[in-house]
Amino acid sequence: MNILHISDLHFGPRHWEGDDNILLKKINSYDADIVINTGDSTTDGMEDEYAEAGRFLKSIECKNVISIMGNHDKRNMRSHELFLKYIFDPKIIYLSEMAQTTKENLFLKREITRVRDNFTDLNFFKVIPVNGKSVLIIGIDSNELYTDVGFVEEEILHAISDKIDQVEYDVPLLLIHHSILGTDEEPLKNSLRVTDFVRKHKIGNVFCGHTHELEVRRSVDLYRGNSFTQFMCGSLSSSNHAYDDNMFLYYENWGTDDQLLHLVRIFTQGGKVHFEREYITITNPK
Repeated sequence: MNILHISDLHFGPRHWEGDDNILLKKINSYDADIVINTGDSTTDGMEDEYAEAGRFLKSIECKNVISIMGNHDKRNMRSHELFLKYIFDPKIIYLSEMAQTTKENLFLKREITRVRDNFTDLNFFKVIPVNGKSVLIIGIDSNELYTDVGFVEEEILHAISDKIDQVEYDVPLLLIHHSILGTDEEPLKNSLRVTDFVRKHKIGNVFCGHTHELEVRRSVDLYRGNSFTQFMCGSLSSSNHAYDDNMFLYYENWGTDDQLLHLVRIFTQGGKVHFEREYITITNPK
Protein backbone atom coordinates (compact mmCIF):
# COMPACT_ATOMS: atom_id res chain seq x y z
CA MET A 1 0.00 0.00 0.00
CA ASN A 2 1.24 3.48 -0.93
CA ILE A 3 0.00 6.64 0.80
CA LEU A 4 0.61 10.24 -0.26
CA HIS A 5 0.24 12.89 2.46
CA ILE A 6 -0.42 16.59 1.81
CA SER A 7 -1.50 19.38 4.13
CA ASP A 8 -1.97 23.13 4.49
CA LEU A 9 -2.64 24.13 0.88
CA HIS A 10 -3.95 27.53 2.05
CA PHE A 11 -5.82 28.62 -1.07
CA GLY A 12 -6.49 32.34 -0.71
CA PRO A 13 -4.14 35.12 0.49
CA ARG A 14 -1.64 32.65 1.98
CA HIS A 15 -1.40 30.36 -1.04
CA TRP A 16 2.01 30.21 -2.69
CA GLU A 17 2.94 31.91 -5.97
CA GLY A 18 4.09 28.70 -7.60
CA ASP A 19 2.42 26.83 -10.46
CA ASP A 20 -0.29 24.50 -9.16
CA ASN A 21 -0.31 22.55 -12.44
CA ILE A 22 3.36 21.63 -12.03
CA LEU A 23 2.64 20.60 -8.45
CA LEU A 24 -0.28 18.43 -9.55
CA LYS A 25 1.84 16.77 -12.22
CA LYS A 26 4.43 15.88 -9.58
CA ILE A 27 1.82 14.53 -7.15
CA ASN A 28 0.19 12.48 -9.91
CA SER A 29 3.54 10.92 -10.82
CA TYR A 30 3.34 8.90 -7.59
CA ASP A 31 1.37 5.66 -7.52
CA ALA A 32 -0.77 6.31 -4.44
CA ASP A 33 -3.54 4.03 -3.23
CA ILE A 34 -4.72 6.72 -0.80
CA VAL A 35 -4.08 10.48 -0.72
CA ILE A 36 -4.67 12.13 2.66
CA ASN A 37 -5.03 15.87 3.15
CA THR A 38 -4.77 16.90 6.81
CA GLY A 39 -6.43 20.31 6.69
CA ASP A 40 -6.10 24.04 6.09
CA SER A 41 -7.05 23.76 2.43
CA THR A 42 -8.08 27.44 2.66
CA THR A 43 -6.80 30.63 4.29
CA ASP A 44 -10.02 32.09 5.68
CA GLY A 45 -12.69 29.50 4.94
CA MET A 46 -14.25 31.64 2.19
CA GLU A 47 -16.32 30.09 -0.60
CA ASP A 48 -13.99 31.12 -3.42
CA GLU A 49 -11.07 29.57 -1.53
CA TYR A 50 -13.00 26.35 -0.99
CA ALA A 51 -13.89 26.26 -4.69
CA GLU A 52 -10.24 26.67 -5.74
CA ALA A 53 -9.06 24.06 -3.26
CA GLY A 54 -11.76 21.67 -4.43
CA ARG A 55 -10.72 22.01 -8.07
CA PHE A 56 -7.11 21.28 -7.12
CA LEU A 57 -7.96 18.23 -5.02
CA LYS A 58 -10.30 16.82 -7.68
CA SER A 59 -7.39 16.99 -10.14
CA ILE A 60 -5.42 14.47 -8.11
CA GLU A 61 -5.54 11.19 -10.02
CA CYS A 62 -6.24 8.88 -7.11
CA LYS A 63 -9.66 7.38 -6.44
CA ASN A 64 -9.22 7.70 -2.68
CA VAL A 65 -8.54 11.35 -1.77
CA ILE A 66 -9.49 11.89 1.88
CA SER A 67 -9.54 15.39 3.43
CA ILE A 68 -10.20 16.80 6.88
CA MET A 69 -10.70 20.37 8.10
CA GLY A 70 -8.05 22.64 9.61
CA ASN A 71 -8.37 25.70 11.82
CA HIS A 72 -8.13 28.09 8.85
CA ASP A 73 -10.96 26.20 7.15
CA LYS A 74 -13.27 26.93 10.10
CA ARG A 75 -13.32 30.72 10.06
CA ASN A 76 -16.93 31.36 9.14
CA MET A 77 -20.32 29.95 10.10
CA ARG A 78 -20.76 28.15 6.77
CA SER A 79 -17.33 26.54 6.75
CA HIS A 80 -18.64 23.04 7.45
CA GLU A 81 -21.19 23.30 4.63
CA LEU A 82 -18.62 24.68 2.19
CA PHE A 83 -16.18 21.90 3.04
CA LEU A 84 -18.80 19.26 2.29
CA LYS A 85 -19.80 21.01 -0.94
CA TYR A 86 -16.34 21.55 -2.42
CA ILE A 87 -13.76 19.36 -0.66
CA PHE A 88 -15.02 16.06 0.72
CA ASP A 89 -18.48 14.76 1.58
CA PRO A 90 -18.25 11.74 3.91
CA LYS A 91 -20.96 10.38 6.17
CA ILE A 92 -20.70 12.66 9.21
CA ILE A 93 -21.01 11.41 12.78
CA TYR A 94 -23.58 13.63 14.50
CA LEU A 95 -24.45 14.35 18.11
CA SER A 96 -27.83 15.21 19.54
CA GLU A 97 -28.32 18.82 20.55
CA MET A 98 -29.41 17.41 23.90
CA ALA A 99 -25.94 15.97 24.53
CA GLN A 100 -23.83 17.57 27.26
CA THR A 101 -20.94 19.06 25.29
CA THR A 102 -18.14 21.52 26.06
CA LYS A 103 -16.73 22.43 22.64
CA GLU A 104 -17.39 26.06 21.72
CA ASN A 105 -19.82 26.70 18.82
CA LEU A 106 -20.38 23.00 18.25
CA PHE A 107 -24.02 23.84 17.54
CA LEU A 108 -24.97 27.16 15.96
CA LYS A 109 -28.11 28.78 17.35
CA ARG A 110 -30.90 27.92 14.92
CA GLU A 111 -33.08 30.86 15.92
CA ILE A 112 -30.52 33.44 14.75
CA THR A 113 -28.41 31.55 12.18
CA ARG A 114 -29.63 30.67 8.69
CA VAL A 115 -27.59 27.60 7.80
CA ARG A 116 -28.73 24.25 6.49
CA ASP A 117 -26.93 22.33 9.24
CA ASN A 118 -26.18 23.86 12.62
CA PHE A 119 -23.72 21.11 13.70
CA THR A 120 -20.24 22.44 12.85
CA ASP A 121 -17.99 19.43 13.55
CA LEU A 122 -16.98 17.12 10.69
CA ASN A 123 -15.99 13.73 12.10
CA PHE A 124 -16.18 10.53 10.07
CA PHE A 125 -14.72 7.14 9.36
CA LYS A 126 -14.38 5.32 6.06
CA VAL A 127 -13.26 1.78 5.25
CA ILE A 128 -11.17 1.51 2.07
CA PRO A 129 -10.09 -1.83 0.55
CA VAL A 130 -6.44 -1.80 -0.55
CA ASN A 131 -4.54 -4.88 -1.73
CA GLY A 132 -6.81 -7.30 0.10
CA LYS A 133 -6.83 -5.35 3.36
CA SER A 134 -9.47 -3.09 4.88
CA VAL A 135 -8.01 0.29 5.83
CA LEU A 136 -10.05 2.25 8.37
CA ILE A 137 -9.62 6.01 7.92
CA ILE A 138 -10.75 7.96 11.00
CA GLY A 139 -11.15 11.72 10.58
CA ILE A 140 -11.39 13.70 13.82
CA ASP A 141 -12.23 17.41 13.80
CA SER A 142 -9.87 19.13 16.25
CA ASN A 143 -10.90 22.63 15.17
CA GLU A 144 -13.12 25.14 16.97
CA LEU A 145 -14.93 27.88 15.07
CA TYR A 146 -13.00 31.19 14.96
CA THR A 147 -9.92 29.99 16.87
CA ASP A 148 -6.56 28.42 16.05
CA VAL A 149 -6.09 26.22 19.10
CA GLY A 150 -7.47 22.71 18.98
CA PHE A 151 -10.07 20.87 21.01
CA VAL A 152 -11.82 17.54 20.49
CA GLU A 153 -15.28 17.07 21.95
CA GLU A 154 -15.41 14.20 24.46
CA GLU A 155 -18.84 13.06 23.30
CA ILE A 156 -17.56 12.87 19.74
CA LEU A 157 -14.82 10.45 20.81
CA HIS A 158 -17.46 8.26 22.49
CA ALA A 159 -19.62 8.35 19.35
CA ILE A 160 -16.71 7.48 17.06
CA SER A 161 -15.65 4.65 19.37
CA ASP A 162 -19.14 3.17 19.22
CA LYS A 163 -19.09 3.29 15.41
CA ILE A 164 -15.60 1.76 15.17
CA ASP A 165 -16.67 -1.15 17.36
CA GLN A 166 -19.33 -2.03 14.78
CA VAL A 167 -17.03 -2.42 11.76
CA GLU A 168 -14.34 -4.86 10.74
CA TYR A 169 -10.98 -3.60 9.52
CA ASP A 170 -7.30 -4.55 9.32
CA VAL A 171 -5.43 -1.25 9.58
CA PRO A 172 -6.64 1.90 11.41
CA LEU A 173 -5.24 5.33 10.46
CA LEU A 174 -6.13 8.57 12.27
CA LEU A 175 -6.26 11.96 10.52
CA ILE A 176 -6.36 15.01 12.80
CA HIS A 177 -5.21 18.54 12.00
CA HIS A 178 -3.55 19.40 15.33
CA SER A 179 -0.65 17.36 16.66
CA ILE A 180 -1.48 15.11 19.59
CA LEU A 181 2.20 15.11 20.65
CA GLY A 182 3.30 18.67 19.85
CA THR A 183 3.49 21.66 22.18
CA ASP A 184 3.41 24.61 19.76
CA GLU A 185 1.73 27.94 20.52
CA GLU A 186 -1.62 26.73 19.07
CA PRO A 187 -1.86 23.28 20.65
CA LEU A 188 -4.55 20.66 20.95
CA LYS A 189 -5.85 21.47 24.41
CA ASN A 190 -7.04 17.98 25.32
CA SER A 191 -4.41 15.96 23.48
CA LEU A 192 -4.14 13.44 26.32
CA ARG A 193 -7.77 12.43 25.80
CA VAL A 194 -7.12 11.85 22.10
CA THR A 195 -4.03 9.81 22.99
CA ASP A 196 -6.28 7.62 25.16
CA PHE A 197 -8.56 7.16 22.13
CA VAL A 198 -5.57 6.13 19.99
CA ARG A 199 -4.45 3.61 22.60
CA LYS A 200 -7.96 2.19 23.05
CA HIS A 201 -8.34 1.42 19.35
CA LYS A 202 -4.73 0.30 18.84
CA ILE A 203 -4.12 2.99 16.22
CA GLY A 204 -0.48 2.76 15.21
CA ASN A 205 -0.27 5.76 12.88
CA VAL A 206 -1.52 9.34 13.20
CA PHE A 207 -1.31 11.96 10.42
CA CYS A 208 -1.40 15.70 11.18
CA GLY A 209 -0.81 19.15 9.67
CA HIS A 210 -1.10 22.63 11.19
CA THR A 211 2.49 23.65 12.05
CA HIS A 212 3.92 23.70 8.48
CA GLU A 213 6.87 21.71 9.82
CA LEU A 214 8.11 18.21 9.12
CA GLU A 215 7.93 15.87 12.07
CA VAL A 216 8.09 12.10 12.37
CA ARG A 217 7.78 11.08 15.99
CA ARG A 218 7.03 7.84 17.80
CA SER A 219 5.36 7.75 21.20
CA VAL A 220 5.96 4.70 23.40
CA ASP A 221 4.00 4.05 26.58
CA LEU A 222 6.39 1.93 28.63
CA TYR A 223 3.76 1.19 31.26
CA ARG A 224 0.91 0.09 28.99
CA GLY A 225 3.17 -1.33 26.31
CA ASN A 226 1.66 0.42 23.29
CA SER A 227 3.11 2.86 20.77
CA PHE A 228 2.10 4.96 17.78
CA THR A 229 3.89 7.04 15.17
CA GLN A 230 2.82 10.59 14.31
CA PHE A 231 3.55 12.08 10.89
CA MET A 232 3.40 15.83 10.19
CA CYS A 233 4.18 16.69 6.58
CA GLY A 234 4.60 20.45 6.59
CA SER A 235 2.70 22.58 4.08
CA LEU A 236 2.13 21.76 0.43
CA SER A 237 1.61 25.18 -1.12
CA SER A 238 1.57 28.06 1.33
CA SER A 239 3.46 31.35 1.60
CA ASN A 240 5.77 30.12 4.32
CA HIS A 241 8.17 31.80 6.67
CA ALA A 242 11.78 31.83 5.52
CA TYR A 243 12.68 28.72 7.55
CA ASP A 244 9.78 26.58 6.28
CA ASP A 245 9.75 24.64 3.01
CA ASN A 246 6.70 23.45 1.13
CA MET A 247 6.68 19.67 0.89
CA PHE A 248 4.70 16.45 0.77
CA LEU A 249 5.32 12.91 1.97
CA TYR A 250 4.93 9.64 0.10
CA TYR A 251 4.84 6.44 2.11
CA GLU A 252 5.92 3.58 -0.16
CA ASN A 253 5.09 -0.02 0.76
CA TRP A 254 3.32 1.21 3.88
CA GLY A 255 3.27 -1.19 6.82
CA THR A 256 5.79 -3.65 5.38
CA ASP A 257 9.43 -4.32 6.17
CA ASP A 258 10.28 -2.58 2.88
CA GLN A 259 8.46 0.66 3.65
CA LEU A 260 10.25 3.85 2.64
CA LEU A 261 9.28 7.45 3.30
CA HIS A 262 9.85 9.89 0.42
CA LEU A 263 10.21 13.51 1.56
CA VAL A 264 9.65 15.79 -1.43
CA ARG A 265 10.55 19.44 -0.83
CA ILE A 266 9.17 22.10 -3.18
CA PHE A 267 11.01 25.30 -4.10
CA THR A 268 10.25 28.29 -6.30
CA GLN A 269 12.97 30.49 -7.74
CA GLY A 270 12.73 32.95 -10.60
CA GLY A 271 9.18 31.86 -11.31
CA LYS A 272 10.21 28.22 -11.70
CA VAL A 273 9.32 25.27 -9.49
CA HIS A 274 11.79 22.53 -8.63
CA PHE A 275 11.69 19.53 -6.32
CA GLU A 276 14.26 17.87 -4.09
CA ARG A 277 13.70 14.39 -2.71
CA GLU A 278 15.25 12.56 0.20
CA TYR A 279 14.48 9.21 1.77
CA ILE A 280 13.70 8.34 5.37
CA THR A 281 13.79 4.75 6.58
CA ILE A 282 11.22 3.93 9.23
CA THR A 283 11.25 0.63 11.09
CA ASN A 284 8.01 -0.87 12.31
CA PRO A 285 7.69 -1.26 16.09
CA LYS A 286 8.04 -4.83 17.27
